[in-house]
Amino acid sequence: MPPIRKIAIVVMLATGLLLPGGAALAHEERPVTLPDGTGTVPVLRMGEPDLLVCKTDKADFERRIANFPAGLKARNLDLFAKCQRQGARHVQEAVDRVDRPGMTIAILPGLYREEPSQTAPTGDCAQLPARWSTWGYQILSYEQQLQCPHNQNLVAILGKQDLQIEGTGAGPLDVVIDAEYRKLNAIRADRTDGVYFRNLTAQRTTFNSVYVLETDGFVIDHVLTRWNDEYGFLTFASDHGLYTDCEAYGNGDGGLYPGSASNLNEGKGHTVPRYAIEIRRCKSHDNALGYSGTAGDSLWVHDNEFYDNMVGATMDSLWPSHPGLPQNHAKFENNKIYDNNRDYYRYTRDGTCAKPTAERGYERGVVCSQVGVPPGTGVIVAGGNYNVFANNRIWGHRRAAFHLFGVPAFIRGENDLARQADTSDFNRYEGNVFGVGPSGERRPNGLDVWWDGQGTGNCWQGDTGASTPVVLPVCAAAAPALSGGASRVLAEPVKLTKLYLCADFSASEARLPAGCDWFGASGPAKVEAQLALGGSLVLGLLAGLFWWRSRRYARRHGGLRAGGGHRLIVAGTVAGALGLVLDVVAAVASSAMQTGVALLLMGAWWLCLGWALRAGRPVFGWFTIVVGALACVDAFDRLVYLIPVIPLGPGWIRGVVTGFWVLCAVVVLAPRRGRAEVERTAEAEVPA
Repeated sequence: MPPIRKIAIVVMLATGLLLPGGAALAHEERPVTLPDGTGTVPVLRMGEPDLLVCKTDKADFERRIANFPAGLKARNLDLFAKCQRQGARHVQEAVDRVDRPGMTIAILPGLYREEPSQTAPTGDCAQLPARWSTWGYQILSYEQQLQCPHNQNLVAILGKQDLQIEGTGAGPLDVVIDAEYRKLNAIRADRTDGVYFRNLTAQRTTFNSVYVLETDGFVIDHVLTRWNDEYGFLTFASDHGLYTDCEAYGNGDGGLYPGSASNLNEGKGHTVPRYAIEIRRCKSHDNALGYSGTAGDSLWVHDNEFYDNMVGATMDSLWPSHPGLPQNHAKFENNKIYDNNRDYYRYTRDGTCAKPTAERGYERGVVCSQVGVPPGTGVIVAGGNYNVFANNRIWGHRRAAFHLFGVPAFIRGENDLARQADTSDFNRYEGNVFGVGPSGERRPNGLDVWWDGQGTGNCWQGDTGASTPVVLPVCAAAAPALSGGASRVLAEPVKLTKLYLCADFSASEARLPAGCDWFGASGPAKVEAQLALGGSLVLGLLAGLFWWRSRRYARRHGGLRAGGGHRLIVAGTVAGALGLVLDVVAAVASSAMQTGVALLLMGAWWLCLGWALRAGRPVFGWFTIVVGALACVDAFDRLVYLIPVIPLGPGWIRGVVTGFWVLCAVVVLAPRRGRAEVERTAEAEVPA
């Protein structure tokens, strides 16, 4: 069997026990085809519109435009007069009038509830033969969307080409398309190559405000989305896209979600010909996630602000049925990522999120998170490759600036053994500014980096602050070279256990895993603290028994040899006790440095104990010395230099060997009858 397949089997066995087998889907969609890449990014047309949309209440309209600049006010009054004669009263009505590519729809200031689209489906539309998702909506084909465009969509733009839809107000809030929580999507643009949205607001849906699907060429320009169960903007299976000067807030998943973008850079290194989607100058705040990127491939995300979310940005390979997995080639640069410390899980705890969507209070700041994430984190990469994070300013996170961990392929539905450890690889973090606010004030992150240790070719800049592990591979000047580094198929054992536990979150069942500090566990209640405490109690008991046995032996036999061995065991026991206590303290405080020091102290105990025992019990004594050496190697790997070559971190090897050592120690310490006692027993049994 080839070595890679053997390693993959280890991955499958280990992570199969430690990761949930049926992760809930964040977004279920029909089978899609990625664009062929022949499209282009559309350009804003400045001419007069072909179609107008407005309401009929002139007093309300004049009130809305009263504070506009004179020129803009005059233009809107002129368009209003024209619209009264020949315009549409609903956006969908205008979309239905589009009869050729290259048309422009202008929407005048007003509130658009799209009443005709709100009616419940009837006839065949009420009984479509399509499966239901785990979130309670049907997965409709494109043909079914054409047949019943308003089963799920307030405004359905299906198959239109080069269509531009723009608001004519002074800002996005002058034109509001409001689904009132009656539809999954406020605006759906499906197979609409060249679509351009500008200067409007879409809001209050049970899924997405603006949804662009299977489209080659789109622009989202000065558009605001807010107050949705899931996403503000969702663009899926698309190419040649641009988000510019947009804003999103109040969303239960990602404010911006460029999911399954065209996977045009798969198999390439860090030098790529182009990116599929560009996101620039947007603001995403007060969401569960500022940016969400399942299969967010070939994305250039720059000069944006992600703040006051639970997590600033994520990219991942977690969810099955998303084309383009594993996620790869996102480039984040020159962004401001700060103060993403919101904790919206309190609304899950108190029952707010169990109410009907319209009654939850999204407009008053409630967010019902649909995802389980560690609040207080800047950027998470959960199973991504060849991502670059350069020259970002990232500050004020109570947990970590950057969070990186691997995801085995079977989680995304791929069972090929050779692919199980194909993330997270070759991610680069360089030139970022940590812990400095906009005015130069010190605003540190809890950690600059949290890494599970899995993957190949990951590297960070040399000036990274506090991190776990303490030592990180440093990026060389040119990709993919780096200084140091390791290639590990499994994460550190404790971190992997924690990820497993925390993955048990369920929004629909209001399940917040106990023991996970993502959801409020703290101090000794954290799973890593409980693991450390349990291990320390077992090892502490054994250390005490060895000390007591050694003390009895020294008193009974005396002499330099016995006394010397006892003193060595005493010294080792003191060091070990300090290490065991420090290990628990480190787990409570999440201190990687203290964990490394604790390992050194415990290693000193094993070395002293083994050296003292080797004369009387040579096999067990030398075995104990090996365990101590492994503890020191593990500490070296964490604190000084990542050991290359080995596919499993020293923590795995030490953990397995230590478990076997504990069993052997129990056997060694078990009380035995001495020879004299045996002889006395035998004499007593001889008949008189």
